Amino acid sequence: MTTARDLTPFTGTYTIDPSHSQIGFVARHAMVTKVRGAFNDFAGTAVFDAANPEATAVTVTIQAASIDTRNAQRDEHLRGNDFFDMSTYPEITFVSTALRVTGDDTFDLVGDLTVKGVTREVTVPFTYQGAATDPFGNQRLGFEGSVVINRKDYGVTWNAALETGGVLVSDKITLEFEISAIRNA
Repeated sequence: MTTARDLTPFTGTYTIDPSHSQIGFVARHAMVTKVRGAFNDFAGTAVFDAANPEATAVTVTIQAASIDTRNAQRDEHLRGNDFFDMSTYPEITFVSTALRVTGDDTFDLVGDLTVKGVTREVTVPFTYQGAATDPFGNQRLGFEGSVVINRKDYGVTWNAALETGGVLVSDKITLEFEISAIRNA
């Protein structure tokens, strides 16, 4: 998204299509490999006005219990008190506070990320992937972005020391977003 591009056709309200989007994460495990996971139940909207792109409003709500790392035992551990305490904090939320155009097809989305009852500001760099009209007549926009956060900043502090040094779970977690948004009628 660039200031040179005519953004007028993108003005509108959009809903994230969860069946064609992914909100995932990557953590280092045992200091030697990466474990990837995703949240399978989420919803979000974005309101964009080409005349004032900086006032873009994005909200995303993730059902924390939908965490999926392809390992049922690990997922149950993540849902419990050691990590997300999902019975007390069932949702992870993001509410944007600003959008800054940074290049021809890039922008930073700034907002408040709340995990386990702790809210911190994050800046997620995104790349615009394109627009298309699907076979059902829906106008779609695609975006990809990622940001690294420290899980301890959100009160997610459990870990185990390794005999060889280091820890079982990295403090730094990469959040990954692959978003397909449909313009509301």
